[in-house]
Amino acid sequence: MEEIRAHAWKPTLRLHSLRLVLSLSLPLWLVACTRKTPSLNLLVWEGYADPSFVAGFEAENHCKVYASYMGSSDELVAKLRGGSQGNYDVISPSSDVATSIASAGLATPLDLSKLPAYSQLSPQLTSLPLVRVNGQVFGAPFMWGPNPMIYDSTVFAQPPQSWNVFWDAKYKGKISVWDDLSTVYMAAQVLGFDQPDPSQLYNLSDAQLEAVKTKLLALKPNVRKIWSTGGELTNLFENHEIVAAMGWPLMTNQLRKGNFPVGETIPKENTTGWIDHLMITAGSENKDLAYKFVEFMIEAETQKKVTDVTGYTPANPQAARYMNPDEVKNLHLDDVDNYQKRLYFWQNVPRRAKYNEIWNEVKAAQ
Repeated sequence: MEEIRAHAWKPTLRLHSLRLVLSLSLPLWLVACTRKTPSLNLLVWEGYADPSFVAGFEAENHCKVYASYMGSSDELVAKLRGGSQGNYDVISPSSDVATSIASAGLATPLDLSKLPAYSQLSPQLTSLPLVRVNGQVFGAPFMWGPNPMIYDSTVFAQPPQSWNVFWDAKYKGKISVWDDLSTVYMAAQVLGFDQPDPSQLYNLSDAQLEAVKTKLLALKPNVRKIWSTGGELTNLFENHEIVAAMGWPLMTNQLRKGNFPVGETIPKENTTGWIDHLMITAGSENKDLAYKFVEFMIEAETQKKVTDVTGYTPANPQAARYMNPDEVKNLHLDDVDNYQKRLYFWQNVPRRAKYNEIWNEVKAAQ
């Protein structure tokens, strides 16, 4: 370029020099424009793509992770069935829809040889039939936990003993429930439909569903808001709009970090729980990177980091090696069997459409 400036009065030489510069720089320009950072797209529950652990994966694999969050299992299924499965590489379905996603061909069967950490996962979880179809495994257990009652401990000096407290007239406009079928299950438990067989929660008859509907309609005057995202419920507590709700340990964790006086309990009727799995979508065009991500997420050290964010229990028991005794106890890793007796893990709901019909009628009622 110095030559061009020095001899600008020589048109022929200047043109030759410009051509030389362009011929040298053009290929580099083309490479710069066509080189693209590999990316991975997730559709997962809140808390499963936190920078505290995802950044390490991005740095290790020289890629970028993009996450979208779902508010319910039905939202996940609707997006996958609506033709969006190709937009996502990794999903985190819970145990209520994992079976149907696998059976419908929306996820790809896993090559477990590409997931060395799979062998470390809890046999209690990997032995379940939830993600096994025709002898193939479609998901890796990732996190599990309850749908507990969360409450303002300045309002309740002692943990509420029963879900029935939601219906107490003194809490009019001060209760929140989740926009999910878990609220249907909770009402069914209050009505005793889970006795003697908890799996009945996922196989309610028409008469039982009508009774649940009546029970939930009676709750509506006490409901300040039906929440759909974890952040929404956290805000409802922080703004003192509600005093109790069905929630997730994630929100309890968030509120504690914000020094909110929060308590968490499982009432005497027990509660439903979930096992979240990581699956690779059938439409993913980044399956090699997706496998690396699933492996990274089920490794013990990452599992510890996820529990720090969510308060959920890791599927990899070896995560306890990175925890202090209090953390192990709080996550129930010291007494898994007895704790799980209080949780009725979500199962596939054969008449899910009917359940959703009942729930939508409850929400629509004035």
